[in-house]
Amino acid sequence: MKNLYLLALVLLFSACNNPKETVTKQKPKTDKPNIIILLTDDLGYGELTSYGQEVIKTPYMDQLAAGGMRFTNFYAGTSVCSPSRAVLMTGMHTGHVNIRGNKGDTEGGKWDRIALKKSEITIAEMLKGAGYQTAMIGKWHLGVPEDISTWAHGRGFDYAVQEQWGKGADGRMIDERMHWINGQQDSLFYDYNEHSCLDDFRTNFALDYLDNKEEDKPFFMYMSYRIPHAHEFFLSETDLYKEHQQEWPEIERRHAARITMLDGLIEKLMKKLEAKGELENTLIFFTSDNGPQNENHHDYNFFNSSGGLKGHKRDVYEGGVRIPAIAYWKGTIKPSVSNHMAAFYDLMPTLAEVAGIEAPEQTDGLSFLPLLTGKEQAKHEFLYWEIQEGRSVKGFRQAVRMDDWKVVRYGDNYKTELYNMKDDIYEENDVASKHPDIVAKGEEILKRESVKNAHWPYSGGVWK
Repeated sequence: MKNLYLLALVLLFSACNNPKETVTKQKPKTDKPNIIILLTDDLGYGELTSYGQEVIKTPYMDQLAAGGMRFTNFYAGTSVCSPSRAVLMTGMHTGHVNIRGNKGDTEGGKWDRIALKKSEITIAEMLKGAGYQTAMIGKWHLGVPEDISTWAHGRGFDYAVQEQWGKGADGRMIDERMHWINGQQDSLFYDYNEHSCLDDFRTNFALDYLDNKEEDKPFFMYMSYRIPHAHEFFLSETDLYKEHQQEWPEIERRHAARITMLDGLIEKLMKKLEAKGELENTLIFFTSDNGPQNENHHDYNFFNSSGGLKGHKRDVYEGGVRIPAIAYWKGTIKPSVSNHMAAFYDLMPTLAEVAGIEAPEQTDGLSFLPLLTGKEQAKHEFLYWEIQEGRSVKGFRQAVRMDDWKVVRYGDNYKTELYNMKDDIYEENDVASKHPDIVAKGEEILKRESVKNAHWPYSGGVWK
């Protein structure tokens, strides 16, 4: 951690050169609230105790849920990492944003990673323009390894610590254990022998940032965790849930342990905010990038990770896109449970309103700040998702939710399914044949909202 702490000392020394700051004990309040997004990787709708989990313990997150607003109808951008995060960062749904799968067709004809367009404004760029200092720590997944300008630091984050993988501009493979600071200004290697998990390592960067940021400016922090993603380089030993070693497969014990570890790491971050007197002036939004994973020998049914919802990561059924979401703002958001229908692309206009600015015209979202503050809330006519996984038509999937109706279309089925979410939250009964008018309305939205894009061969829809 030598480089990290050296950086922290440099920042601290700079702050201490101001005599007024050395004697001021009370932090000056800014006229705009701070904003923190806590994003988990593949955490399912049913993996927090506050969402019905009966085995995995998440005591601190349950406190946040009890003290804030817990959403029951909140949705990811789509059902896999990269495009879902693209929706979050740009406020554009997956029929409009440039990233619609983890990989797409490139100009060179390869099936590879796609970056956000430079014309697609990010939340960080938006808030930076409103006077915020901005920080991102963890998984970015919205750029390409060979072009540093597409990394987080090049997309509006003053301070960015991220992993990277693939071939760099020099053609050499990048070790994803290396964490790059502000592009490639500095780097620090993740040594799993020194940390309980990767997110423990990353939390140290966040704590140092909070200690050394400018005190007279509001901040936006995007904390992008890796837990409970299936593919971490190495998991250190842990005694968590050791009493279940005989009855649980080891991969499941570690899955549960990592979620409980995450709970403790979030508590550590929140305690830092509280100690610095920042908690009452900070909007905290916790969520997941998509539904539960079913990879690397983990069975998402073992802990009922989707809460019984149909499907998992990469599906556009509810299990793939409906996610836990908690908004916490001490003294501002009253403890409550909301069934308001919202999605990742609502975050950009919400945070714009929090900052007192207009959201970029590109957004497809609606601000839900009125809901958070007890005012009348506008509602969506519909929510839209699409995903392209692999070059095959089988990997193209679309869905739209219109109030209580959910329309689903998998590219290789060549048919449209319809579910009544009021009576059939588990999407067990396809009622398309009984409601042709609703199906026609849903198909019109599917066709209209999927704008053709050269990276995604089936964008625009698959129709016969």
